[in-house]
Amino acid sequence: MKHFRWDKDREGLAWLTFDRQDASANTFSREALEELSAALDEIAAAKPSGLIIRSAKDGFIAGADIEEFTRFESAAEALEFTRFGWDLFEKLSRLPFPTTALINGFCMGGGLELALACRYRVALDDPKTRLAFPEVMLGIMPTWHGVQWLPRRIGPAAALDMMLTGRAVDARRAKRMGLVDQAVPLRILDNTARMLTLEAPAPRRLPLVQRLMLGPLRNFVASRAHKQVARRANPEHYPAPYAILELWRKYDGDPFAAADDPACSLGTLFDHPTTGNLIRVFFLQERLKSLGKAAEFAPGHVHVVGAGVMGGDIAALCALRGISVTLQDTSPERIAPALKRAAKLFERRLRDKRRVRDALDRLTPDVAGAGVAHADVVIEAIFENLEAKRELFGKLEAEAKPGAILASNTSSLKLADIASALKDPSRLIGIHFFNPVPQMMLVEVVSGERTDPALAQKAAAFVRRIDKLPLPVKDSPGFLVNRVLGPYMQNAFRMLDEAIKPETIDAAMESFGMPMGPIELADTVGLDICLAAGKELAKKGAGGEPDAPRVLLNKVALGKLGKKTGQGIYHYVDGKTVKRKPGEPSEDMVESLIEPYLAEAQAVLAQGIVADADLIDAGLIFGTGFAPFRGGPLHYLQAKDGGR
Repeated sequence: MKHFRWDKDREGLAWLTFDRQDASANTFSREALEELSAALDEIAAAKPSGLIIRSAKDGFIAGADIEEFTRFESAAEALEFTRFGWDLFEKLSRLPFPTTALINGFCMGGGLELALACRYRVALDDPKTRLAFPEVMLGIMPTWHGVQWLPRRIGPAAALDMMLTGRAVDARRAKRMGLVDQAVPLRILDNTARMLTLEAPAPRRLPLVQRLMLGPLRNFVASRAHKQVARRANPEHYPAPYAILELWRKYDGDPFAAADDPACSLGTLFDHPTTGNLIRVFFLQERLKSLGKAAEFAPGHVHVVGAGVMGGDIAALCALRGISVTLQDTSPERIAPALKRAAKLFERRLRDKRRVRDALDRLTPDVAGAGVAHADVVIEAIFENLEAKRELFGKLEAEAKPGAILASNTSSLKLADIASALKDPSRLIGIHFFNPVPQMMLVEVVSGERTDPALAQKAAAFVRRIDKLPLPVKDSPGFLVNRVLGPYMQNAFRMLDEAIKPETIDAAMESFGMPMGPIELADTVGLDICLAAGKELAKKGAGGEPDAPRVLLNKVALGKLGKKTGQGIYHYVDGKTVKRKPGEPSEDMVESLIEPYLAEAQAVLAQGIVADADLIDAGLIFGTGFAPFRGGPLHYLQAKDGGR
């Protein structure tokens, strides 16, 4: 076999190891599934005392091979592949001896379905261990028994939340939910799986209320879940969560019983354009990830200069990802708010006092800037002033060790202008994060004319090291994201000047599929920042307007800067936007609002600021939230032109 091997130990246990050939992660191709089926037959014939399934890779199983899905030419072919996986995991679930999935990291999609087919699950207690059904984010469903088995294992409310959002849970939460039987450290992982399989305790039974939700209260649970989904996703744009709900409610997760029901059939999803576009987005994301693999670079120490919102959050993110960080500013009082925000981030993400303490220990205040000399990456995140940045980098170059990355988080200044202060301008690169740093996945890696290409590759590797998506861009005003957003948002403000309600403008773009309208986005970013960025872009002839919109000028003059001040275009109560009822946006308004965005994306491509159209689509999906179900702005334009 290429992908599986197994043997029996002295206690009669069979250990089946998945190690997909020529792949960095385990995924289920048809060939791998066929081998798994053959291995299960061999093991069953050997009559072991139990079976433990494990991975030889760093991580358990990432699910089905998505590339195989893209090669299906018809819904019937997709259904046949589904039947093969369904029958195989049914075979595993019916083996006459105890079975255990030993989960040593990510366990996604088909990997989680395999784990559910086992009688027991033992997970590595580590931040890298994540269990999820991400199929909904690809426009499909977990139909190798996932929709059927997960509600029976953890109850329908928790199961539907996982399946309808794609949200992952860590090992400890999975243990509390009953999704795994044990969550243990690495040193006892194998032995825990061994003892659990040999002892074979009675499987956990759901509480009475949860069993009622699987029976007479099923429709009530589905109705509640439907309302929650409807608040987040338009069924015309994103049919998959609604299909999952109906498949569970009407057919208990059996896709073959639902084959002729358009509300939840695999055929309906296969033929829906959203599915192809979301799978396209998946591969775009994988491409961005691959850009961080061109260099072997694992920084142990990062030094951040500037403890404002951006700098402080960059430092916190690096510490969260296990890197030692020194955070520099002019006084302890300026660093203190960043440390408080970091503590809240660690508590929210890590949910463990020991891990929170360890992360805080990795984040060191450094008023004197002593950390510069030891850092592998030095990131400048001070205010947008060219002379201040040039002066700072002159000092940093003298103090930093020779191989260190010198990076600016500038959003509007040309890298070449900053680099002119350096003796060796090839050392400077832009690493441009977006606010809020913990949530925004994209990071622009900006190369100037004299930036060393090897340095750009190391910078991209650093971005992946902190679990972000690197996008290489050339040094140009606004780079990609801000350049495209600038005219789009200014166009929306022009409509405000024409007395169109902000709620109507935002509703128009939300109907297009944007996660947030341009006016609310401006309030969230800060109206002062929008005004300054617009002026900078206009000055450099990159999509800005010489005359700023009147509403924007007036609000900034009055100090009504948006969400951060409690009042901008909208009013905010407890951080939530207060909106009036919007008017009905016309199709012409939608087209008018999105047109500058699309035009600027085309201009970026024509000028070669980003390498190709796919990378522009990826950058604007992950950097601006461009409607994922449309596959990216340039892809959308191409499809639109092709449909004429």
